[in-house]
Amino acid sequence: MMNLARWKVIVVVLATVFGLLFTLPNLLPAKVRDSLPAFMPHSTLHLGLDLQGGSDLLYSVDSAALRTERLTNMAEDIRTTFRDKNIAFTDLAVTNGEIGVRVTDPAQVTAAANALRGTIGAPLAGTTGGRDVTVSTLADQRIRVAFVPEAFDAEVSRAVEQNIEVIRRRIDQMGTKEPDISRRGKDRIDIQAAGENDPERLKNVIGQTAKLTFQMVDEQASPEDLAAGRIPPGDEVIPSTDGIQPQYLVKKRAPITGEMLTNAQPGFDQQGGLGALVQFRMNSVGSTRFADITRNNIGKRFAIVLDKKVISAPVINGVIPSGSGQITGHFTTESANDLSVLLRAGALPAPMKVEEQRTVGAELGADAVKAGTTSAVVGLVATMVFMLLIYGGLFGGISLIALAVNALMIIGVMSFTQATLTLPGIAGLILTLAVAVDANVLIYERMRDELRAGRSLIASMEAGFARAWGTIFDANMTHMFSAAIMFNIGSGPVKGFAWTLSIGVLTTVFSAVLVTQVLLAWWFKATRPKTLPIA
Repeated sequence: MMNLARWKVIVVVLATVFGLLFTLPNLLPAKVRDSLPAFMPHSTLHLGLDLQGGSDLLYSVDSAALRTERLTNMAEDIRTTFRDKNIAFTDLAVTNGEIGVRVTDPAQVTAAANALRGTIGAPLAGTTGGRDVTVSTLADQRIRVAFVPEAFDAEVSRAVEQNIEVIRRRIDQMGTKEPDISRRGKDRIDIQAAGENDPERLKNVIGQTAKLTFQMVDEQASPEDLAAGRIPPGDEVIPSTDGIQPQYLVKKRAPITGEMLTNAQPGFDQQGGLGALVQFRMNSVGSTRFADITRNNIGKRFAIVLDKKVISAPVINGVIPSGSGQITGHFTTESANDLSVLLRAGALPAPMKVEEQRTVGAELGADAVKAGTTSAVVGLVATMVFMLLIYGGLFGGISLIALAVNALMIIGVMSFTQATLTLPGIAGLILTLAVAVDANVLIYERMRDELRAGRSLIASMEAGFARAWGTIFDANMTHMFSAAIMFNIGSGPVKGFAWTLSIGVLTTVFSAVLVTQVLLAWWFKATRPKTLPIA
């Protein structure tokens, strides 16, 4: 105690300055905070949904639509495979969650089934199916293709994880800070966007699949054929939102997709009268295909399809070698910006549907902040009164100074890491500060025991820290383990509580031991006491 290491003093001073600097922006008005010098911290705590209000959406992955989409794509692969191998077929269709097709020539049924097994997936040892699908031959020269249940469950699981990443990119580009996006159960995704009070716009940006394709318009079929439902093989009818015609007949194969876009930005055409639009640029593969398609189809229309709706079908007037273009339509400035966000973030691998929608008002969040602040103040006052009554103004005051440094460090670390403070997080903060003085109690009581045993003042103070350290370390490590388990297993509010508790454990050990030791050493050197005030 008498020969306190200089590094301890330096560490305590630096930690206190760190806490002050990173806590200060939370106490200043926004205008004052913005006027701070560049070298000063400007980051503040992010308040969670329950504290500042916002939107809470629960989505589920539409596994039925995902299955249909995968099977539809697989059906096109089957069509291509059979044509390449000159296998005649009819009745290729997706029904009841499986693909059915009839081979015209009975002698080609076995060859057709084997061709599908080799194309769709390599057979597993000892089985007649592929990795993800089974290929079965039935009566009347029919072949059935269906997903293996375990394989499709894995496909849904991958789609959920990929959807979460796409959703996160979309929300980040909207400017919403620290969205809480978590998986719930097998196929559900919970999205909490604090500060986002327009759930409808959030739903439009999050829930839209945003699958963009470029497909050639087939203008060979007559209106009478379309009216009678006679659609040429390899074509499909897609509704339109371009205001020119209600629907288009397009080729199913999409030579260019949204995955080939490298950038998309909103724009505005004042001279041509097109209004708000979206400008895009493609990668090298897309640029090459775009150039080839425009070169070979001058005078024809090229449909731009978003989520199975034609938003524009411009006529190709010439070769476009640059791989850049514009998407026009009935856009507002906001809708053009939202579409740009969707295209930059990428399409959702699987469609989703809203299961629950909840909006938390800012007033409720303000009430929660007020209640949390009141409870924190009451808890701190009770702790202060207890420490001052039991250990006096000196030792009790030193423990309260250490407690103040602890609070500064907790808020400073959370501001520095841009952590989100939730109502359970406030509970974790209050709990941390309430139990932080436990370490001081252990140290002080050990000092009392040593003095009663007849040891000197210096020996008693040193023994108080040395012998209480093991108990302090063990107690806080159990807290840390519990917090780690809650953080990894829990979600949402539980994670907020665990994160605050984890930071509090580290700062509590530091402040209760090191800060208290430095302050007591300064006092001892300055006063050279004959007795301890807590004896």
